[in-house]
Amino acid sequence: MIGEIIAIGDELTSGRIANTTSAFAARQLFATGYEIYAMHTIGDTPNLIGEALKRAIRRVDFVIVTGGLGTTTDDLTNEAVAEALDRPPTLNEKILEKIRSQLQELDNTQSALEKLAWLPEGAEVLNSNERIAGYMLVHESTPIFFLPGVPAQARKLLVDYVLPRLSGWSDNSRNHVRLRLYRTVGLPEYEINQRLAALEQQEHVDIGYYPVDCEVHVSLTVSGSDGRQSDQLFTDMDHCIRQALGGHIYGTDRETLAQVVGKLLLKKSLQLSVAESCTGGLIGSKITRVPGSSDWFAGGVIAYSNLLKEVLLHVDHQLLTNYGAVSAQVARAMAARLADRVGTGISLSVTGIAGPDGGTEEKPVGTVYIGLFYNNQVKETLHHFNGGRKDIQEMAAQTALDTVRRALLAE
Repeated sequence: MIGEIIAIGDELTSGRIANTTSAFAARQLFATGYEIYAMHTIGDTPNLIGEALKRAIRRVDFVIVTGGLGTTTDDLTNEAVAEALDRPPTLNEKILEKIRSQLQELDNTQSALEKLAWLPEGAEVLNSNERIAGYMLVHESTPIFFLPGVPAQARKLLVDYVLPRLSGWSDNSRNHVRLRLYRTVGLPEYEINQRLAALEQQEHVDIGYYPVDCEVHVSLTVSGSDGRQSDQLFTDMDHCIRQALGGHIYGTDRETLAQVVGKLLLKKSLQLSVAESCTGGLIGSKITRVPGSSDWFAGGVIAYSNLLKEVLLHVDHQLLTNYGAVSAQVARAMAARLADRVGTGISLSVTGIAGPDGGTEEKPVGTVYIGLFYNNQVKETLHHFNGGRKDIQEMAAQTALDTVRRALLAE
């Protein structure tokens, strides 16, 4: 099935708020096997909303609309839909009852909230327990899903209600689709493309390349009318891609590098500790986004100054004086001393120059040392990253996590 995403809101078209909801929806739909024909961002203008909606209905199998469902005067999506699709506003008694049950007295607040209960004729509420319930309309056999603009609310409704509805709507007997997303690190996009170019000539196979920060994600889509043949072709293509990219593939679909590292650490009953300088806690942040990471992550130290490297990590003053904070010697010391202090079997360190200032001819901006203490041995690797400060920090953090992954897999 092919879909279209329409995001509504003056706050989006003015750039005051980033449109993260459409990106999330596109990722979820893509990972589930749906193709997105187009994504639009338009302001709170009823005639533009109506035009975009009618145009989408004529060319795709489903539409997702986000934003403009709230209580303020600039929330005009419902009014625009009612006008454009000739579906008069209709009071939804269930939503109205929910609103009244939450407010003790009739007042201006309740009067404003009652706007949420007026939906276009034929609307089917997705979740009446939510303040912004969201709804679905079927117009000219095309399902249209209306979600709130608030990212957390939209994401929950999309995952819990929209994706299951679409799954039941699809006619899978016409076209059997298999999809997988490979997450890679350590190879540039052009080299990945060269390694996989021959596979792109295979009939019924589509391969896509998507740079994401310092990673490259590769999508494999296999489709056909014969389920058994599609499954076999998918298995063959999956094997070819894994052979071509090898250890640069760290995970698939929604896996993050931190999740993969966590699983490896759990398997070996190890706990990781981290000493960060130039990444400023980014590695720890990536790790603690993973539910249950306390089972394998002991914690981290942000030792930005030389003083804290000495006081918290017990890095020798003489090392810092002789070699500088950004050096192989200090990277090794940071990892080894932290492991010794907290008793973890594996410890990671990062020290470098993220810029835009601070570089020298000998150590230019982007110079990063990554230290690793593991199996009672300490090693370091030198990296030269390009880009702005944020880019260098992101590349350093991901490369550091990948260093742990590769060390654990090497056994």
